[in-house]
Amino acid sequence: MLKIFALVGARPNFIKAAALENAFRQHEKVNFKIVHTGQHSGQEMYSRFFEQLQLPRPYREIALHSKVPHRMTAQIIHEFGDLLQSEQPDAVVLVGDVNSTLAGALAALKTGVPVAHVEAGLRCGDPKMPEESNRILTDRIARWLFATEASAVDNLRRENVPEDRIHFTGNVMIDSLLRYLPLSRAQNVLQTLELQAGKYVLCTFHRDFNIGKREALAKICEILCDLSEAHPVVFPVHPNTAFWLQKFGLMESLQQSPGVRMLPPQGYLEFLNLQEHAALVITDSGGVQEESAFLQVPCLTYRPATERPVTLAVGGNQMVYHQSAQEIAQIARAIIAQPEHKVSPENIPPMWDGMAAFRVADILIQELSNT
Repeated sequence: MLKIFALVGARPNFIKAAALENAFRQHEKVNFKIVHTGQHSGQEMYSRFFEQLQLPRPYREIALHSKVPHRMTAQIIHEFGDLLQSEQPDAVVLVGDVNSTLAGALAALKTGVPVAHVEAGLRCGDPKMPEESNRILTDRIARWLFATEASAVDNLRRENVPEDRIHFTGNVMIDSLLRYLPLSRAQNVLQTLELQAGKYVLCTFHRDFNIGKREALAKICEILCDLSEAHPVVFPVHPNTAFWLQKFGLMESLQQSPGVRMLPPQGYLEFLNLQEHAALVITDSGGVQEESAFLQVPCLTYRPATERPVTLAVGGNQMVYHQSAQEIAQIARAIIAQPEHKVSPENIPPMWDGMAAFRVADILIQELSNT
């Protein structure tokens, strides 16, 4: 019996882990266990996602003492490392690029457990982004590198990663999207919020460089208020974003804008429903870029660079950041006014077909069984 641990910490990890758990569950000779670091916790950010994604309760949960990145990372290395040392699983599967991912890779390295990195090879080229460092370091440690898009494979080759470590398997995020889309479509979110399909803008912002400085967050508020004069703006507010909006005295400007609908963090099914029916998505999230591309919903990525260039290539995603707030709002209005900007179904990236997690499981099980 193979024992495989998957370490998750944040909501995007949960979505990907759901696809992996479903794939590994098909193999009777695999004991697949999920360990939760506690990076995202509470009902809105954690429990609700596990319920909707039908994930089993974690085998082990880490009660973090601090969310400060270096302290959180150190505690996860300590506690997850102790678990690996005592149980000696055959492999650790890590997903994404959050601090929990890097901490899990370092814990596995120091306890001699081989690592599989799902979503390997993605690069934005900006070393100042914490996620970029997490991706690069995790890829250096991992034995198996599972890539979501061709550019990721190219990046790993440029970094002289041996070919036998690289596997182009597709996007497990899309596996979950396809699996849960029927349940998402049964939600009545639009009716509850009195929204019309194709008539509103959906926004998400949570990156530290966008929300942790008053000038940067004020610019985002200006964009949303400008857009809301002509279109309803639906804004599920991440807890960290809410904290900084309050701290900088910017919350009131959004609350007083009648076209901005500020919501608490949404469940996976509710957010997917909002995303599928939006006229436009504006985000700084990597996963939301991918989902929007697959759903054929135009997307503006509010960041200096993206590690997911395939979303640009298929025609649904555009980068905005250095333009003024007025210019960005103008770009958004132009997209909304031209529905033909929607992504063509023929341009869906290769192997975004709902089977990526099964390919990951098959490769990993075969290689572990042969060692």
